Amino acid sequence: MLKERCDKLTAVLEEKGLDCALVTSKTNIRYFADFPSDEAVLVISKERRVLLTDFRYIIQANQLSAPTFEIVETSRAIAANEIAAVLREIGAKKCAFEDEYLTVRAFNNYRDLPVELVPLTPEIDRCRLVKSEFEIECLKKAQSIADAAFAELITVIRSGMTEKEVANELDHLLRVHGADENSFDTIVGSGPNGALPHAVPGQRKLREGDLVVIDFGCRYNGYCSDMTRTIAVGEICDELKKIYAITRRAQQKALDVLTPNMEAKALDAAARDVITEEGYGKLFGHSLGHGFGLDIHEAPYASTRSEDLLIPGTTITVEPGIYIEDLGGVRIEDDCVLTEDGFINLAKTTKDLITIN
Repeated sequence: MLKERCDKLTAVLEEKGLDCALVTSKTNIRYFADFPSDEAVLVISKERRVLLTDFRYIIQANQLSAPTFEIVETSRAIAANEIAAVLREIGAKKCAFEDEYLTVRAFNNYRDLPVELVPLTPEIDRCRLVKSEFEIECLKKAQSIADAAFAELITVIRSGMTEKEVANELDHLLRVHGADENSFDTIVGSGPNGALPHAVPGQRKLREGDLVVIDFGCRYNGYCSDMTRTIAVGEICDELKKIYAITRRAQQKALDVLTPNMEAKALDAAARDVITEEGYGKLFGHSLGHGFGLDIHEAPYASTRSEDLLIPGTTITVEPGIYIEDLGGVRIEDDCVLTEDGFINLAKTTKDLITIN
């Protein structure tokens, strides 16, 4: 598996006329070497794959990354001269690096490497674009954990709980059902706070008449889930009922047209047009969706300006929303994987409006 992943990268390097790549981001170290830490540097060329790390991680590196990678023990800081020694052994002249993820300090440390450094972040990241069967199974498991945790949450959530209490309970249930960790900080926005797309759970208590936006996910074996459901506390007003129905219809429209090899911006338009026609277009201010995998946000992106294609093996969230200041908001989100002849919706939780008391 690791060899095939590295081969994808070396094919890109060959096409660009580059000798090797210096991989320093945690996500790509995990992808190419199955090493779940950024306390390492990878040097990947067609002939050699080298993982540099210090004494603390040598056993782990040998267990996870060998024999695809040669494991080289370094000082704790992984000094530039230690990387330079590997580059000289390879005979590299031009080396790709992840310019979007390096700090200025780290980049300055690499200035004296005996190679020409060539920024190549998007191309390196896009090696992760098409998911393997193994990756899709991990994504399915991460989503099944989210579904199970949410199903249990609905049995305990009640009026009078604070947003923070709801978030804490959900985070606990994710772990009970097998999550390694959250894929991002859980969002719980009740009442007017639901109009904040990235609301931070606070001390506001859930009360009669609220819609509550709950956006959450977890990691399983490094891979992310991302789901949003909006629930009602008791009887809600007609305006909130209306925007829930519109959002639900917009999401279903996008799912109805989702097809492999379609333009991602066309998917965005399918949902956005429904909301705009109902007069709420200006209240849907974010993109429809994004890819997910080892990162919670990764290519492709479904937005009004996207140039991405939704090719088989890619992932995309479908998450339209409407947000009305001082009243509340709605978002409904599913995780989807494109196949050769359609897509798999990983989320199993109902999108009928759930009402709690």
